[in-house]
Amino acid sequence: MAQDEQASSDGAAESEPGTSEDVADRMELRRIQLGLSLSELAHSARMSPSYLRELASLHGDFDPEGLARLAEALDMTSDELLHGRVDPPPGQANAGAHPRLMRLTERECWDRLGTHGVGRLGLRGDTAPVIVPVNFLVDGRSVVYRTRPGSVGAVDAGTPLAFEADRLDEERMRGWSVLVTGTTEHLTDSATTGPLADRAGARPWAGGSRPLWIRVLPDEITGRLIDIP
Repeated sequence: MAQDEQASSDGAAESEPGTSEDVADRMELRRIQLGLSLSELAHSARMSPSYLRELASLHGDFDPEGLARLAEALDMTSDELLHGRVDPPPGQANAGAHPRLMRLTERECWDRLGTHGVGRLGLRGDTAPVIVPVNFLVDGRSVVYRTRPGSVGAVDAGTPLAFEADRLDEERMRGWSVLVTGTTEHLTDSATTGPLADRAGARPWAGGSRPLWIRVLPDEITGRLIDIP
């Protein structure tokens, strides 16, 4: 009986998330998904390739600082790297019963945009459209964002583009999306940019100096809502 209990305990330990095999497998899969070589991943994680292999082969006794750098280089959290994802990616839950797809009014579109701070710019690229995530603010009936001169989002004044933001509620299987199409103008008046910079959410997550303010002047705004009666 004691031997059976010991075998069961050993088997559970072998399959428990967080073992070196699990971490190594997750690291390798994510590395391939990102298209990184082992040396490129090591460089991004600020460690040598030999230390990277050593880190993945440790049996549960992981260096927290090294693990955190490795997870960041893999665009994962330390917990995801150690134990794997415990929640499915957004949008994979089963659809609700009798969903309704409804159009949002213009006012409803602006009301929803005003509650969020991250959206996506849709720009014309050389060979295909380019999608860029940005922090944004709603200013009146327009969307404003700030960026660095020379960056992808630093388009010229008068550039046509699209802007989109959305929200998903996995638990209730509800969601909405709003699309703004229009042109851009540069904001250079400190009387305008000063109050914008003081608002909550005005500082981009990407950090650094981003002095160029751009306003999206809407030609059209549309939105849709998925709801469950």
